[in-house]
Amino acid sequence: MAVAIKINGNTHSVDVDDDTPLLWVLRDVLGMTGTKFGCGMALCGACTVQIDGVATRSCITTVDSLGESEVTTIEAIGSTPAGARIQKAWLENEVPQCGYCQSGQIMSASALLAGNPNPTDADIDDAMSGNICRCGTYVRIRAAIKLAAQSAGNGG
Repeated sequence: MAVAIKINGNTHSVDVDDDTPLLWVLRDVLGMTGTKFGCGMALCGACTVQIDGVATRSCITTVDSLGESEVTTIEAIGSTPAGARIQKAWLENEVPQCGYCQSGQIMSASALLAGNPNPTDADIDDAMSGNICRCGTYVRIRAAIKLAAQSAGNGG
């Protein structure tokens, strides 16, 4: 059955079952491989996208649940103010090690900053708690989020 979904500002018609996870539509149908498969149970955060600006696990989000919502993926997050700041801070702090979890980390961090431009450590912990980094770059992740928040206040 054809389903219309809005992704990164474009509407895509995909011929999939209604209960198909968004992750597989992104990766296998649309070829958008920046969103990663991790656990398949919404526990690791590797598959995080934003749906209407909210960090959401795409591995358990079915296409029929999207309705008119707008999906933003890692491929387009740099075009948002918070996403651009996060990506720049990620590079400046050399956050990635293996890099596998980083698209999900960036999607969660940019959703945090879009809604809370000056997060506390507790805010960061709360927003990032569902994103696992096997390499343990949590200190650099926190530093990058703080740098991105500071750059928003400085017009950067």
